[in-house]
Amino acid sequence: MLQILDMNYFSSDFKLGILGGGQLGKMLLYNTRKFDITTYVLDPSNDAPSKLACNVFIKGDLMDYNAVYNFGKQVDVLTIEIENVNLDALEQLEKEGKKVYPSAKTLRKIQNKATQKLFYVDHNLPSAPFSRFAYLSEVKDAIKNESLNFPFVWKSAQFGYDGNGVKIVRKLEDLQDLPKGECITEVLVPFKNELAVIVSRNPSGEVKTYPVVEMEFHPEANQVEYVICPARISEDILKKAQEVAIRASKAFDHVGLLAVELFLTQDNQILINEVAPRPHNSGHQTIEASYTCQFEQHIRAILDLPLGNTNNKVAGVMVNLVGKEGHTGNVIYKNIENIMALDGVTPHIYGKKQTRPFRKMGHVTIVNADINKAREIAQQVKQSIEVIAE
Repeated sequence: MLQILDMNYFSSDFKLGILGGGQLGKMLLYNTRKFDITTYVLDPSNDAPSKLACNVFIKGDLMDYNAVYNFGKQVDVLTIEIENVNLDALEQLEKEGKKVYPSAKTLRKIQNKATQKLFYVDHNLPSAPFSRFAYLSEVKDAIKNESLNFPFVWKSAQFGYDGNGVKIVRKLEDLQDLPKGECITEVLVPFKNELAVIVSRNPSGEVKTYPVVEMEFHPEANQVEYVICPARISEDILKKAQEVAIRASKAFDHVGLLAVELFLTQDNQILINEVAPRPHNSGHQTIEASYTCQFEQHIRAILDLPLGNTNNKVAGVMVNLVGKEGHTGNVIYKNIENIMALDGVTPHIYGKKQTRPFRKMGHVTIVNADINKAREIAQQVKQSIEVIAE
């Protein structure tokens, strides 16, 4: 059944490479440490959160061909914690027999949001109607020609993250100061709820999904504030969301994790917003709330090991800790001892020394037998802790 289990990953000379050394990489490394898997990390920053947790840290540009290629030559299996990596280097490594998960082919379909949206159309996957533009000036022309109407969602085709590269445009002035390059516009979906499903898949084709979560977003930063699991929606909607996520997973033929962000429309349709082929913010609560956390599952999947149990042990809510507006500099977590006094509360600090407005600095998980009680405590957490500068 399993293709590469003859390789000894544990307490051996096997080397796993991770492109990106941010908080997702750091949390992946919790699990490679647990299994005693040797890890190499490539990241452009000497202060990357993953630096202290890996066996070998290499500083390098993730978009540079030589940096990625030479890094990949040193490891046995290569994975990512961020999509913005040099795909030409990954393709060359694959040609030379290197195992890369997710594959460069999968990443090419996802890395550019315009390409990703066209992929949904080609594979009959439900998504909001969109238009593609080579330059921002073409968006302005479309508005003048009345082929594009307010309001709509603008998205940068590449390099968006954590709410950056996405903006709701309600008037022409909202386009000011946006990047001038390739972008898409989407119809603004009048959704009832934002949901997400994480699908795991290994090279042998074993597939498992995590429970559907609901996400509550910060209105200004366009970042997730709360992830609530299980989602408080009907069984019918749950099944529909998981079916769409599995269809997307099959179409992308991904290996590892695929986080599928979804809109639940007013008439109970499920639309794909976008996907991420890696551990994701919508799965952080799995560390405390699930039998197998998303980070362990990603390791299991890319190494073609049996996938773990994705069920919840207990209901969980995740609260993002982001830098407070008006604060830039050395970080201080104000009132963190107060939230730690609350039942079921576990903070995760990512190790970023410098805070700035809306920068993701950590998260807090709240577990409780009652999901509504967990959500109440999450509100207390959000109101108590402040991520400020000295």
